[in-house]
Amino acid sequence: MMFRLPINELDGFFAKIAAGRRLYLPVDQNDGTSAFAEWSEGTKMSENLNTLRSAKSFFFPQVTNLCDFNVKDKEIEVIDNRADSEDFAVFGVRGCDARAFTILDKVFLVDPIDSYYATRREHGVIITLACTMPEEHCFCNVFGIDATSPEGDVTTWKTDSYLYLNANTEKGEAFIAGIKDILEECAADEVEAQRAKTKEIMAKLPFANVSTEYFEKNTLLDIFNSEKWEKLSEACIACGTCTFVCPTCQCYDIKDFDTGHGVKRYRTWDSCMYADFTKMAAANSRNSQMQRFRQRFMHKLVYFPDNNNGEFGCVGCGRCLTRCPISMNIVKVIKTFGEE
Repeated sequence: MMFRLPINELDGFFAKIAAGRRLYLPVDQNDGTSAFAEWSEGTKMSENLNTLRSAKSFFFPQVTNLCDFNVKDKEIEVIDNRADSEDFAVFGVRGCDARAFTILDKVFLVDPIDSYYATRREHGVIITLACTMPEEHCFCNVFGIDATSPEGDVTTWKTDSYLYLNANTEKGEAFIAGIKDILEECAADEVEAQRAKTKEIMAKLPFANVSTEYFEKNTLLDIFNSEKWEKLSEACIACGTCTFVCPTCQCYDIKDFDTGHGVKRYRTWDSCMYADFTKMAAANSRNSQMQRFRQRFMHKLVYFPDNNNGEFGCVGCGRCLTRCPISMNIVKVIKTFGEE
């Protein structure tokens, strides 16, 4: 069942949500980008849904304090400092970033379940907003994502006149039930017209027809041993930018910090592009930058789909295309191998 809200009542809509939970949405930044920020009265939502970082941070933060230790002589007290997350909602999530959660769920919600991630997923509501102005670097359609009807607990469409809403999950239905008094039921005619127009734009994007067929037909060892990796990785400076803006990267490190009167254990994002990633006492399993470069793209295009019924570990958000300082990205890798 679809609902709608007059667009001039959008601030009241946000206030209604924020009255019951924290609300986050894309907000313009001084550098011309947009980023998710907490809504408060007077906050204006950005028209740029392509946030610098995805909504992943709400569920898998860059830094998490896992636990603390009190050390006294030979006695160690483990302090579980976890607390139930408060309810929150993230509005304006793009279709590519919403699909990223299905990938992260396959990592963090399988045994052994990551309770930190699971708790945030339980308390967070994902409200997606359909794309109307896809950017040139977008290629989510390559991975079967419909940016005009994104996933999430609630899908919304924004037109000049109305904000349309449709619940996709039980959590989404409960969310809409809580604000139903400011909504009205409606037909989906205007939404369908918008979707058709956006699809026409997306079909003309530069990477709309990029094919992943090579990775679907060739074996892991054929791809792994390809001579193409040397040439592709030559310019990589191992900055790790691509991994830190990626909505599906899930690598992390765990470090202990001595406060002088105890120890704090933190989980922090890490990058497979770094020389000390997964470094062990015996040696590093990937000693060259080529090997580390290959690992990143093998994981996205081969390892993950091999273990998840063919689902790729990329969602085509395009962030790595715009942020890589040497313009090396997953599209170039796919197209280089596809030349065969």
